[in-house]
Amino acid sequence: MHLLDRMIDRRIAAYQSDLLATHYAEVENMYRQARGWRHDYRNHIQVLTSYAQMGDLESLKAYLHELSIDLNSVDTVLKTGNKMTDVILNSKISLAKSRNITVRADAHVPVSLTTSEIDLCIIMGNLFDNAIEACMQLPEEERLIRIYMDMKNTQLYMSFTNTTAQKKQKKEGGRFRTTKGQGHGYGLVRVDTIVERNQGYINRNSEDGAFTTEILLPQ
Repeated sequence: MHLLDRMIDRRIAAYQSDLLATHYAEVENMYRQARGWRHDYRNHIQVLTSYAQMGDLESLKAYLHELSIDLNSVDTVLKTGNKMTDVILNSKISLAKSRNITVRADAHVPVSLTTSEIDLCIIMGNLFDNAIEACMQLPEEERLIRIYMDMKNTQLYMSFTNTTAQKKQKKEGGRFRTTKGQGHGYGLVRVDTIVERNQGYINRNSEDGAFTTEILLPQ
């Protein structure tokens, strides 16, 4: 049993490492895009000024439209009050939008948390990745992720709900059976472990066409 436990621990550690690497790559790409847009800012202004001076309103409108689309892809769409939470959620929201998933988020998080940034990254990264994966099984018009985060007295509350193609699931041994690959299962175990270590609370709820995960973390 000890050998099996060590094998599982190694696989979970490997999954955690892969998750962090993927997340940081997403964040790096988001900021690279933002830096590139700021670098081109002066050039954009010069082009717009030229169109205005020539009285070419159609070209001016078309250029502004293209800039709006470009800026929306790198804009910080959510400001929670906590920098780490902003980075994680905005990178994932950007990823979801690129896959034509509607995201509705309402998050208010204190500047300082006792929960470590690594733990926060793993929890939110897993929940968001699982939600995106589930939504991708649906037609574009049915893809939806709802996120809510706020303080409940001295505890950080987070709720992730996503639409899904699955019917209501039943728990087996206190858990919902995953039909995904090993990585998905390790991710769920990792989230449970972190919540337990932080003396928190986690609840998963399955309904026809929707899945919700709620977490409370003492601060």
